[in-house]
Amino acid sequence: MDTPQTHSPGKPVSKPSPKVGFVSLGCPKALVDSERIITRLRAEGYELSHDYQGADVVVVNTCGFLDSAKQESLDAIGEALSENGKVIVTGCMGVEEDRIRAEYPAVLAVTGPHQYEQVVSEIHNVAPPAHDPFLDLIPPQGIRLTPRHYAYLKISEGCNNKCAFCIIPSMRGRLASRPAGDVMREAERLVEAGVRELLVISQDTSAYGLDLKYGTSDWNGTPLSARFYDLTKALGSLGVWVRLHYVYPYPHVDNVIPLMAQGNVLPYLDIPFQHAAPNVLKAMRRPGAQEKTLARIEGWRGICPDLAIRSSFIVGFPGESEQDFMLLLDWLRQAKLSRVGCFKYEDVAGASSNALEGHLPQEVKDERFARLMETQSQVSAGILADRVGHEIEVLVDEVDEEGAIARSSWDAPEIDGCVFLNGESELEPGDMLKVRVTHSDEYDLWAVPVGAQT
Repeated sequence: MDTPQTHSPGKPVSKPSPKVGFVSLGCPKALVDSERIITRLRAEGYELSHDYQGADVVVVNTCGFLDSAKQESLDAIGEALSENGKVIVTGCMGVEEDRIRAEYPAVLAVTGPHQYEQVVSEIHNVAPPAHDPFLDLIPPQGIRLTPRHYAYLKISEGCNNKCAFCIIPSMRGRLASRPAGDVMREAERLVEAGVRELLVISQDTSAYGLDLKYGTSDWNGTPLSARFYDLTKALGSLGVWVRLHYVYPYPHVDNVIPLMAQGNVLPYLDIPFQHAAPNVLKAMRRPGAQEKTLARIEGWRGICPDLAIRSSFIVGFPGESEQDFMLLLDWLRQAKLSRVGCFKYEDVAGASSNALEGHLPQEVKDERFARLMETQSQVSAGILADRVGHEIEVLVDEVDEEGAIARSSWDAPEIDGCVFLNGESELEPGDMLKVRVTHSDEYDLWAVPVGAQT
């Protein structure tokens, strides 16, 4: 009988090292490329597999110098797919990605020559390196500056919009979405590390995947489309809070509201409306149908009554009249947004709004800012007063000797309100619990755990 394997108490059992199979074709330069990739992988703890069956993923380094060499490369890709199923293509023929994918749509990734970092990154996605907490300096979820129980998940960079007051496109470029599989793998690593809330961010979250033509990528053996709805639904399957930020109100945003009603993702939308007056929105180069927006908000609440909408607005934009501002205040009273941030307009170097006529004095901006925040505080106070007596779920952020500070599904960290649990000093950050709301003010709630004496 074999002797059972043991390990020292308190020492985690290390995962077996992932194995990579390599097929290297072409000239010595391609061979050197393969050596460089393999050297990097070995330094990260990967092992090489000498057969298809023993490999977690197979890399085919192709040649594309002659037609015969291209055919050899295609044949090698086909063989690797047939024998293993998980194949990453790199090398000179990688520049003909369309041809490769037309013949073998199941390949996981295609990169060109000399793209060592990209090849290694794709291997990480398919077969993450084994993490040894006693040897590795960086944990698998990476280094984060947020508390352990929540994390920001960036799904794209850049923006295709041309808002007059914004210079983000000139700084960060046009929309560049991450493949859905990459996003999901990062999300899974975060959840495995103890994250209880994922905050989805980008410059334009609801435009996600447009630049990728909504193409699919592999996620745990299943193709996942780079679409706002599909990614949101997939994130909602991870069993943690999912909060959507910076969502422009494109028509397809309507599709995620049922996911919120069903509890897949939090009933929370962060939508930067910026203003409500048509004249100002036109000058801002923003969508201007505020009446339709109010109707859509009403429709969303009909599907998901608990929906909280956060937004931001700019007051004192060049050319904003008193009538425009009054229209904005009236719109806020009708929209009944849960959370609102306000900014006083100021010129930003490089923004086209700098050249607009009708710049307003600072005292006018200050006065309008105060009036907007007072109007919104009344709206917010009414919304929160309706929560009193209800039971809600909260996530604890901080605990001290006086009690705990938590958040509800309607509150993003640091920018929205809090739920104060006075006297509950035995809780821990990251705890989730049911509470009953006992009191409210303009921005915050007070509550006690369900079952506690009051």
